[in-house]
Order: sequence, then C-alpha cells, then structure tokens
Amino acid sequence: MNTLALQVQEGLGRDPHAGEIFCFRGRKGDLVKLLWHDGVGMSLYMKRLEAGKFIWPVSQGGTSVQISAAQLGYLLEGIDWRNPRWTQRSEKAG
Repeated sequence: MNTLALQVQEGLGRDPHAGEIFCFRGRKGDLVKLLWHDGVGMSLYMKRLEAGKFIWPVSQGGTSVQISAAQLGYLLEGIDWRNPRWTQRSEKAG
C-alpha cells in the first residue's frame, strides 16, 4: 500500500489520503488494485481475473484517467465498459 500511495503522491501529484479511489492495473492486464483512504485508514482491494484481461481506459497524456463509478463497476466485473450491452431479452420479444 505504501508503494502505491507513494506513486499517487509523487507520480500523479495527488493526495492519496483525500478520499479518491486510485486504480492500478498489473502488467499482464489480469490484475487490478484499488487504493483509497476512507478517513480512518488506507485500504487496498485486489482482484485477478481467471480468464481474460481488464479493459483499461486509454489516457491522452499517458498519466491518469478519471472514470465514473459505473465505469469502475464494469471494469471490476471484467465487462467492456466502453460498450456495455443489455443482454436480457425483454418479455415482448418473442
């Protein structure tokens, strides 16, 4: 956690204790780490996909990208958040 917090502070110039969620992807693309401070302590969440890779946003400047809570939810589920599709059939469809 300390290494990631240091990356946030020095690499992004942000305060890792400000309550924002910072998301990092592993080299292979199948691991994601979320770092946040909830006002009481620093927390780290890690998730590894058994198959496939996380769809990662592309930054314009090569540094950081802001995404919405919904996009983060898709990302953590391994769903392509750039083009989510409703797959449930409506009752009207025959």
